[in-house]
Amino acid sequence: MQPFGTIRAVQAAGEDGVIFYTSGADLAAQNQAVNALHQALVTHRPHWLTELVPSYDSLMLVFNMSEVDYHGVYQFVKQLPITDTNSQAASTLHRLPVWYGAPEANDLELVSNTTGLSAAEIIERHQQSAYTVFAVGFAPGFAYLGELAAELTTPRLANPRQAVPKGAVAIADRQTAVYPDVSPGGWHLLGLCPVDLYKPGATEPTLMQAGDKVEFYAISEDEYHALAQKAGESA
Repeated sequence: MQPFGTIRAVQAAGEDGVIFYTSGADLAAQNQAVNALHQALVTHRPHWLTELVPSYDSLMLVFNMSEVDYHGVYQFVKQLPITDTNSQAASTLHRLPVWYGAPEANDLELVSNTTGLSAAEIIERHQQSAYTVFAVGFAPGFAYLGELAAELTTPRLANPRQAVPKGAVAIADRQTAVYPDVSPGGWHLLGLCPVDLYKPGATEPTLMQAGDKVEFYAISEDEYHALAQKAGESA
């Protein structure tokens, strides 16, 4: 299966999957191409398509083996009309509140030692960008957001924590994220977010989808507890 258009590589994934890898000048352009391909497949969804899994620079397409084979999938996607990747597809903007420096999630000093920025500068810069949801994975509702400002680039912890608190807002490399639940993790923590990102059993269990945008804004400790209580009551 040969490259074509914005697709730089195509690989089989098991018996019923094909992964299309996108090209682009940088990660943002590659991810935009993924979103364009994803939107085209949603718009012109074939009857044999069972699942789409978008990621940073790839899209996995899962198909019904009784109705189509790898070659048929490849030919369908190759002939698919795809919107110009420079045009922005409709996406949801999520504005997430953060209690920066919350005692349970405070690596601001470690980040400061790495970046040379003060805690106030770290918090300010983290709020300055509208981040793209590049992928959702690792844990249900965990969205990989990017790209972080270059001056906030921070490596993962040498020894990951066994339990990162639910709602922890974190950074690693050029990415940021919010932990939907308690889980192991090696990212540096900036604070806590009271918004539920994953609701099992709901019609839409995950708050964020690939291609969405996310902005963060600061709240006080009192505001955090009030919002967390409200979220708990509505759960």
